[in-house]
Amino acid sequence: LDSPMAINITHLLCKFKDELELSPMLCTDICNIATYTRTIEESKRIDSVKGSSIIVAASGMATGGRVLHHFKHFISDSRNTILFVGFQEKGTAGRALVDGAKEMKIHGEMYPVNAEIKTIEMLSAHADYNEILEWIGYFESGPKKVFITHGEIEAAQSLKKKIEEHFGCSVVIPKYLESFELD
Repeated sequence: LDSPMAINITHLLCKFKDELELSPMLCTDICNIATYTRTIEESKRIDSVKGSSIIVAASGMATGGRVLHHFKHFISDSRNTILFVGFQEKGTAGRALVDGAKEMKIHGEMYPVNAEIKTIEMLSAHADYNEILEWIGYFESGPKKVFITHGEIEAAQSLKKKIEEHFGCSVVIPKYLESFELD
């Protein structure tokens, strides 16, 4: 597991095991499955491991971070698979890979993409529009204004329309660097 934030979150699993109905032993077993790489040096050593392995690293839409070092070592080898879990935003390197890019620029150098690129979109941490509408519906008094600040513009416009239809409130899709005064 090569993501400092993911490592920190993993330990929350055992902290709140009662909420998840996990036995202490199962929780410990789950948390001990992975090898945790906490330092940059440990992360770099992963790329020299011989044999098969699975590297779990935060992609950040493949625009930065430790994952880029792994891509440099593995993206050109057709024996490898790069698996994206969740959404990749338009205009990002991750999206370009998902859409079939034949090469990728990493730290100023071009690398051919020979690895198999796969996605599992259903594991996204983001709520879909039905979940968002359901969540808004839980409020005793609906919101006066909703700001949609994430996602592709077509999806944001569709969600805006659905929220306006269901709740009759004002919905704003802010433009880049636009700011608002809240009452």
